[in-house]
Amino acid sequence: MDPLIAFVITLGLITIISIWYRISPFFTLIGGAIVFGLLTGMSPDSTMQGIITGIGKVFSAFGIIILCGSVIAKLLQEQHYIEDIVADIHKYVKNPPVIAGLSGYILSVPITCCITAYIMLNPILDRLEIDTRRRNILLYLAAIGGIISYALVFPTPVVIPLFSAFSGGMSPVFFDSISIPLSLLILAGIFLYFRFVYPNQILPSGAGSIDVLSGISHSNEPDFNQGIHWRAWAPFIAILISIPIALIVLKLSQGSMINFIMLVGAITAIGFAPSSVRTQGLSQGAKHAGLIIFDICGAGALGFVIVKSGFAQVALEQLTHLIPIIFVPFVLAALIETAQGSRVVTAVITSEILVGSDVINSIHPIPLIFLISAGSCIVSYVTDPFFWLVQRTTGDDIKTVVTHYTMPIAFAGIGIFIMAVILEYLVFGNL
Repeated sequence: MDPLIAFVITLGLITIISIWYRISPFFTLIGGAIVFGLLTGMSPDSTMQGIITGIGKVFSAFGIIILCGSVIAKLLQEQHYIEDIVADIHKYVKNPPVIAGLSGYILSVPITCCITAYIMLNPILDRLEIDTRRRNILLYLAAIGGIISYALVFPTPVVIPLFSAFSGGMSPVFFDSISIPLSLLILAGIFLYFRFVYPNQILPSGAGSIDVLSGISHSNEPDFNQGIHWRAWAPFIAILISIPIALIVLKLSQGSMINFIMLVGAITAIGFAPSSVRTQGLSQGAKHAGLIIFDICGAGALGFVIVKSGFAQVALEQLTHLIPIIFVPFVLAALIETAQGSRVVTAVITSEILVGSDVINSIHPIPLIFLISAGSCIVSYVTDPFFWLVQRTTGDDIKTVVTHYTMPIAFAGIGIFIMAVILEYLVFGNL
């Protein structure tokens, strides 16, 4: 069967199964890999070998990173340090919607999961705003803020596979010097969107400066209102300090550097945690990491089987005849995201497909990464597990979640796409 037709059929089956059965993405993606391999004429043994190899590649790339991020998250949560972090932000930013968006944006990167960051912020934001409608806006902004940084800032599980595949030795610091300002600009645009579309549910700047934050800290540090809670920020500070050590002193490669700095952050979190919470935090962190890692491994399996089938050579050539080449990464990522709902899975599969194709020779690495990130944000609907989590925590109906969650993220995706095109044509000028 034509690889492009097989790809569409596979995505359709993954979408249907995801919607109707809500089973673990690992099984739907492994099933998709088997279906795609057999449809394109691969033998059962070759298909299974591709699945095993794909799982191994992804686990080796993400295992340490995600485990460390999950351990950091659970240890901070056990000690109520997330409340301290939000309270520290509140000292400098008084507008609750901005606090919510920035908290999601900041926490998603070192925790390596925007959903985990949202879950941790949920009870805090519940206390930040009493009115239900305004509280829900805070939850939507925390979710969207987390997704924006998760899709654009290195090193997150979304950006890592894209950066590893396309960077060509480019410095991650140089990449973030572009991606962080642009992602914050996108987040500011989302704030404006909510401010003008839902003016009655957004507190004006300077209003609603709520003192409840000063009462939700449970840390043992004295003088809550006097200074920064350094113990809460310690793992993140350790990660930042370890970056120059890894690059300059130890001379580690990019892949080794990412694993090293996350290990430093996790060890710092473990070292600062009292024995009463250390064991439970490690156990819960490992369980949470396992769920995330296996889902991403399923993506690696599907992606490797797709590549092994020769899809990149045949299907991408067909796509480039139908649409301009700069649209190909964007459309491909949007299709994969729509089918299975995970941005990490989208990044892994898309990078596997595009490596070695003419697309990466025609577009500068930074716009290329942005194009894929943009595509991963276009359709965040029923196959997106984050969509249903937001729906449950807000209690809103599906239509409201679409207008407050799906549409703003789509607008963010469009904004990222526009920035990618501007960078490609006006800054890097490869086309």
